[in-house]
This record gives sequence, structure tokens and C-alpha cells, in this order.
Amino acid sequence: MKTSKRRALVTGASGALGAAIAQRLAQGGVSVVLHANAHADAVQELAERIRAEGGEAQCCVFDVTDCDAAHAAAQSLLAGGPVQIIVNNAGIHDDAVFPGMRPDQWHRVIDVSLNGFFHVTQPLLLPMLRTRWGRIINISSVAALAGNRGQVNYAAAKGALNSATRALSLEVASRGVTVNAIAPGIISSPMADAAFDANTIARLVPAKRAGRVEEVAALAGFLASDDASYITGQVISINGGMI
Repeated sequence: MKTSKRRALVTGASGALGAAIAQRLAQGGVSVVLHANAHADAVQELAERIRAEGGEAQCCVFDVTDCDAAHAAAQSLLAGGPVQIIVNNAGIHDDAVFPGMRPDQWHRVIDVSLNGFFHVTQPLLLPMLRTRWGRIINISSVAALAGNRGQVNYAAAKGALNSATRALSLEVASRGVTVNAIAPGIISSPMADAAFDANTIARLVPAKRAGRVEEVAALAGFLASDDASYITGQVISINGGMI
């Protein structure tokens, strides 16, 4: 599908945050590619909603931990032109205190967030660089900055993603490509709402509320815009003052 619009790939678009980011980008005139792994039906429904609102959207389904599958998906997408915005949002939790953490819990969480970033971004990067304009946005977490009990695996994955963000930003800045990370705190979603009651949120968050996915999406939309061309190599927290 050839288009004159900038194209964005949002991984993990079947979840609440990925969907909100994709919708925000589409509202800004970006042609979005919605990625999912296990929930293809969710991104199909999201694509239909975006199109109904006048936007452009297509779907792709693959496992970001599978290098060959990610490479094949990238080549298919590049047949329609360069992807100039990449939002690495795919990630999973599998919490356990460290002494009781199984090896598969450790490896799977890191595989999705960190190896998934490599598998998706690396094959799309050279075509982006050739356009001399690009935005790479990695979704991190407050857990990478402050730590969290029971999330050594998740904090390790997102902390490494923060470091990769900084290093990659230095490699590509001269070609008009920015690389930033967003580190959300407690953001209202089905998973967070089940884990944090109002009293816990009031105790942990100075703003006394959970954030909204639309607020994180607004930040992502700004970082993906021309107005953010001088912001790169940053990990930007959005957490209501938690740290």
C-alpha cells in the first residue's frame, strides 16, 4: 500500500496503551500499522474504527520474539515504502519475587521488551535513515527507574531498553531521526485497575490518581511530530510525580 503519508508501526496495538497511541497518530494524519501477536481480532477492530474516523490503518500479526517472523513482516511493510515512526510498545509482565522466579519468566519478559525492540527496529532502520526523518519511541516503565518488588525481570528489560534508547539516539541523530523512551507510571487499564485500588494509588502517586492512556498517547504523538525534532536520547517520565 503506497501512501504519501508518514507511516507508523505500533507494536502491541491490541492493548489499551498501544491502541490509544495508534489512534492519536492516526488523528494526526499518520498512516498506522497495527501490530498484534495473540489478539489479531483486536487490531482488526481498531483498524476499522480508525478508518471509520477517516484515518488510514492496516494490520500485521507476528511474534516480536521471533527474529525471522519480524524480519519477514518488516520486508512486507517496506514494500509499501519506509516506516518513519516506530513505537515499540509490545511488552509483558510475569511477576514473581526473584528467589522464586522461573527461568522462563525471566527470559520471556526480556525477550518481548528488549529482543522485540531489536527484531522490529533493526530491519526498518536503514530505509528510515535514507529519508532523513524518523521517530523511534520506546515504551519503558517507572519500574526501570525506581525498581519494583516482584518485577526484577521487567525492570531489567525496560532498563536495558532505556540504555539502548540513549545509545541508538547517538548513532542516528545526524540523519534527522530521534530516539526517545516514555516511562509511564500507574496508567489506568484493565491490568492496572485490578492491581491497584484507589487507596494504593493515592499513597503511591502524588497526583492522587492513575494516569490515562490518552495522556501517554499525547506525549507519544508529540514525540512523533516535527515539533519534537530537537528532543532525542531522553527517557521521559509520565507518572503523576511518583519519582
